[in-house]
Amino acid sequence: MHIPNSERLTYRLMDASDKQALYDIDQNEEVMKFINGGKKNSMQQIEEVFVPRMEKYRNPEKGWGLWHISLTETGEYLGWVLVRPMHFFLDKPLFNDLELGWRFFQHHWGKGYASEAALAIIDVVSASPEVEYVSAIADEDNGASIGVMKKLGMTFHKQYLHKDYLGDWDVVWYRRKVREQHKPKG
Repeated sequence: MHIPNSERLTYRLMDASDKQALYDIDQNEEVMKFINGGKKNSMQQIEEVFVPRMEKYRNPEKGWGLWHISLTETGEYLGWVLVRPMHFFLDKPLFNDLELGWRFFQHHWGKGYASEAALAIIDVVSASPEVEYVSAIADEDNGASIGVMKKLGMTFHKQYLHKDYLGDWDVVWYRRKVREQHKPKG
């Protein structure tokens, strides 16, 4: 799957060779504040946990994975946008509901990159007939991420305890319908 570059942003699907980029963005306590309380991830965690985890849901044909976002003009790496089925690591993933997430370097916050990138990605990945919703979750105190969700046209769906083998978190779930599913009559 290909995300067309814009005047400002360039996109490519990340893979295991991007471990340094994944590590670099996780070295800012403010970036990590609502993810794990502000702890920096080690290169060992990136190599042994996060890269194998990314590889489990990465699917280039469907556009699932982490999308590397960079400035078109300079090639500077800004951050990434995640796409995968909602609840992917649970017993019953929602293949009709794609979860989006984002992580950008702090010095690039407030410039509209996360919402611009996520919208461009939504436009392409939601073209699949099986996709009915796009969703995102965040800590209820993460006003910046909730602001991005609202810019993406998502509205509050529910608050719940998100369970994951990396830990459980109280989160708010925002969602946007992208298409009606037509069920056969009979």
